[in-house]
Amino acid sequence: VQLVESGGGLVQAGGSLRLSCTASGGTFGVSGMAWFRQAPGKEREFVAAISWRGGSTDYADSAKGRFTIFRDNAKNTVYLQINSLKPEDTAVYFCAGRSMGSGSSQFARNYQIWGQGTQVTVSA
Repeated sequence: VQLVESGGGLVQAGGSLRLSCTASGGTFGVSGMAWFRQAPGKEREFVAAISWRGGSTDYADSAKGRFTIFRDNAKNTVYLQINSLKPEDTAVYFCAGRSMGSGSSQFARNYQIWGQGTQVTVSA
């Protein structure tokens, strides 16, 4: 399976973005999926995760209330809706998928497939 992110860009604080991650070449529909992000000079951190049917989601404390993860298995795509963007949301956002496991997880070690990332830059 390959994952390709899109939807990043430059946005003013308070704005919104919807990131997309489209999978190809495998059984996307049975995989737990997640979004992580990495800001300059910082380690990669968990943002949100979703189980294969979308019935279970999990969010980092910093993402609760402004971020929404959802998926459309018919389109092999998982999304991350980000509202009320803040400058501290500036980072490269990575999509990740589990090749073994259908549940959601906060831990990067549980994800075997990664996209190349999409840059989100929030100006003050």
